[in-house]
Amino acid sequence: MKILGIGNAIVDVICKVDENFIIKNSLKKGTMKLIFENDEFQSMLSSLNIEKTISGGSVANSIVGLSQLGNKVGFIGKVNDDELGSKYEYGLKSENVEYFYSKKKEELPTGTCLILVTPDSERTMCTYLGTAGKINENDVNADVVKQSEMIFLEGYLWDEGEPKKAFEKAINNANKVAMSLSDQFCVDRHKPYFLDLVKNKLDITFANEQEMMSLIDAKDFKDVVDFGKNLKKLVVVTRGEKGAISINGDEIVENGIERNLNIKDLTGAGDLFAAGFLHGNLNNLSPSESLNKGREMSSRVIQQIGARL
Repeated sequence: MKILGIGNAIVDVICKVDENFIIKNSLKKGTMKLIFENDEFQSMLSSLNIEKTISGGSVANSIVGLSQLGNKVGFIGKVNDDELGSKYEYGLKSENVEYFYSKKKEELPTGTCLILVTPDSERTMCTYLGTAGKINENDVNADVVKQSEMIFLEGYLWDEGEPKKAFEKAINNANKVAMSLSDQFCVDRHKPYFLDLVKNKLDITFANEQEMMSLIDAKDFKDVVDFGKNLKKLVVVTRGEKGAISINGDEIVENGIERNLNIKDLTGAGDLFAAGFLHGNLNNLSPSESLNKGREMSSRVIQQIGARL
């Protein structure tokens, strides 16, 4: 298998909202907020009109993109044996993703992410992890990890306790490890651990500019470039309007963005960028070709509603 994703198995519920909804609910636009009580999540959802419901989760979205590009892929993520869990499993299998998890009755429901899309196409997420956040080392099959050329992890998954053990088991059995830092709040919560991962455990790190600058307490982007050069491992940073950059020791490659796109929803832009870049990396394309494949995939997904093509 080319690549195995391990991440939060989340069903995305996409709703269009105005700016006032974001302000009224004390949300920070463009970030992800964890909601710990299902009642609070359902209360917020009850006042909204649902545009679309689709299987999601950051790494799962990337893995689906890699499958669509013709790679043999798999995914591990925890769901409940409920309606959303069945929908989630079907969503993966219909995209030729091998799902290495046998769902069973759990105390908590399948995880859900409320994706709030404002008129500027920015997305703000409220996530109730449910049983997805209870992934443990018994859910990770070491043999499946060993048989994959690479594993792809998400920062969202990492948390103290059982998820951390699952994460470490995967890394300890992997041939190569790629990871997305996921979200600036995520980086801020787990900074010392993430920094250790980037320096000592990961072969490829994906981040956006804000996440990377927060991770290393950078004053400006030059600090990020210097950090990447000294690291001597592959760091890939997306920079919004400035495009993206790949840093691997002294090999630094940049690309720009696609112009004149009909942008509808930025959900999944980073996930599909990672899919395109990893496709290039796994199939021995150059860093420049890999960046361009990432740009192509992210440009396509932001011209539709939802995080999957």
